[in-house]
Amino acid sequence: MRILIVEDEMNQRILLKRMLEKEGYEISEAKNGAEALTQFDAHDFDLVILDQRLPDMTGLEILKKFKKANPIVPIIIVTAYANVSDAVKAMQESAFYYVTKPVDTEELLLMIRKATETMNLKRENIELRKFLREKYRYDRIIYTSSLMEETMSTVSRAAESDANVLLTGESGTGKELIAGAVHNLSKRADKLFIVAHLAALPETLIESELFGYVRGAFTGADRHRVGKFEFASGGSLFLDEIGELPLSVQTKLLRVIQEKKIVRLGANEEVDVDVRLICATNKNIEEELEKGNFREDLFYRLNVIRIHVPPLRERKEDIPLLVDYFLRSYAQREKKTIKGITDEAMKSIFKYDYPGNVRELGNIIERAAVLIRGAYITKEDLPLSIIQKSPRLGSGKLKNVLSRIEVNMIKQALKKHDGNQSKAARELGISERVLRYKLKTLKIKTV
Repeated sequence: MRILIVEDEMNQRILLKRMLEKEGYEISEAKNGAEALTQFDAHDFDLVILDQRLPDMTGLEILKKFKKANPIVPIIIVTAYANVSDAVKAMQESAFYYVTKPVDTEELLLMIRKATETMNLKRENIELRKFLREKYRYDRIIYTSSLMEETMSTVSRAAESDANVLLTGESGTGKELIAGAVHNLSKRADKLFIVAHLAALPETLIESELFGYVRGAFTGADRHRVGKFEFASGGSLFLDEIGELPLSVQTKLLRVIQEKKIVRLGANEEVDVDVRLICATNKNIEEELEKGNFREDLFYRLNVIRIHVPPLRERKEDIPLLVDYFLRSYAQREKKTIKGITDEAMKSIFKYDYPGNVRELGNIIERAAVLIRGAYITKEDLPLSIIQKSPRLGSGKLKNVLSRIEVNMIKQALKKHDGNQSKAARELGISERVLRYKLKTLKIKTV
């Protein structure tokens, strides 16, 4: 960790330097404001210890220049007793803390440790924002079809508002990517986009995951934990598979939406949160309302802006662009030179109906990129289900046809992973809990 000491008194400067070097810090010095600004411009410092009174300018003047150049670097002001009011002004200008002369060594070291933790957290948040902006980039949503054109038009208009958004569509259509685009096109784009996969959480943990808890709230709660609502405050929170939310938590979610406050588990006091909610479901939410599985008042709160993400079989004109994108991505990852895909292979890809949507197409191209022997993906590099065109659905009511598709996909995933339910669930894009439920309800036998 590199620290800059800005102090005009030589003895004080040497004393601080020796003390901090013993603690393992790398120290740079400046005896006036001009030197400090030169050093700060030339190096990346993790922390600054800044004397309030210097011969050529005040600490407050230097503080403002430092913060303009690097807003996250923590600055500890050192001041004489008579100048505490000046130090308070510096705190109002985003100084991290102030200590008085003569400097208490233990107090200063404690403040340095706290400042380091704060700065590391800020840096992590900045890196997280960069990662999320890259992951949910608008241009990563690849399409040319009129159906997706209409969907993305709604996305761009919805992003201008702060209203709640409900995304509907089958599993694998890219609802999370669409949610990220809504956030990144909004006025909250410089804040966090937090994702909660509700179907992947055991029922007993959903509430603590969303709202957080305090120490002693339940057995094993040995520390405070911030929930996703509090962590996302100022930004957007994406609740995936909102249809899986238990009724007891639905009641609390409704209250959070209405009052913009949360209460951590085991606590009494309320915490203000400012979150833009984006929810998604692959269920028929109106059917869930009729069954009594979803609160009507919560539905109306969430369903302010409805965006339907169409399945891939209804926008097959997007397939060539998607194939090209996946090919380039997986070729780069596998460090292979893949020039393209043969016409015969592409015809087979077009004839398939993709019950798993874009996610399934991505898996197919990934498999081909791994197994390919030549420079082009051929028909032989594709799975048998693709070569044999669409899965044979037979006739019957829609509900029965969809059940047959579901059973077929689950069996294939289990077979591929030698009966490992955790891996099969991950490939299918559902939680292990949901997979076990489907195995039971669809009466699928496992080895």
